[in-house]
Amino acid sequence: MASAVHTMLREVMDIRQAAEYLGISADTLYRYASDGLIPAFKLGNRWRFKRSLLDGWMVEQSGAKTGISVMGDRKKPVRRSS
Repeated sequence: MASAVHTMLREVMDIRQAAEYLGISADTLYRYASDGLIPAFKLGNRWRFKRSLLDGWMVEQSGAKTGISVMGDRKKPVRRSS
């Protein structure tokens, strides 16, 4: 239990911790990092991930914009009667 709490508090995570945090496999995360699709950096020959950068990346990927509704002012299309 103490280990899980310690992991949640870490700002810099290794690939295993970051994969668990994101809910994806370590192999997938390794591929994303290698391809530059996710914010990561190498410390020596090992990938590291900053929690705050991952959080920002997830918000960006979700397309979330603060203060703007998803539907905007669009109206429902009207069908033409035949």
